[in-house]
Amino acid sequence: MSVDNSSWSIERDYPHPPERVFTAWADPSAKVRWFDLSGNDHPDYHSDFRVGGMERFRTPAGARPAFTYDAQYRDILENERIVTTYEMSMDDQRTSVSVATVELHATPAGTHLVYTEQGAYLDGLDNSDSRRTGTTSQLDNLATVLKEQA
Repeated sequence: MSVDNSSWSIERDYPHPPERVFTAWADPSAKVRWFDLSGNDHPDYHSDFRVGGMERFRTPAGARPAFTYDAQYRDILENERIVTTYEMSMDDQRTSVSVATVELHATPAGTHLVYTEQGAYLDGLDNSDSRRTGTTSQLDNLATVLKEQA
């Protein structure tokens, strides 16, 4: 049994105002388009975007390994900040527990986003490098979705 504690950040600049970037996180139909890396046409995703609300994503039934993301929104400051706590599981075994913070800063060119995660990665089943790689892909997808919505 082991725990790998890690904190890391990713920064991105988007040529869109903070309101648009925030909405891409807040609107479940927009978020699932960039958050889902499974490639499934009908992802199992639900979000109740409010402080205390829950968010859940599961890989399709029958997928192996089966991944589950369960989050709770802890703090929301419209167009500026989103804080969640979440856990990831693989085949019903918890692999990590994290606090994730999204900060949005208006710039002359649009929005500077800072994503910070403080994670406890459990028993060698997950690690910060893997999580950072997945989050990087999601933030790249976010850029694509924002561009498509323009």
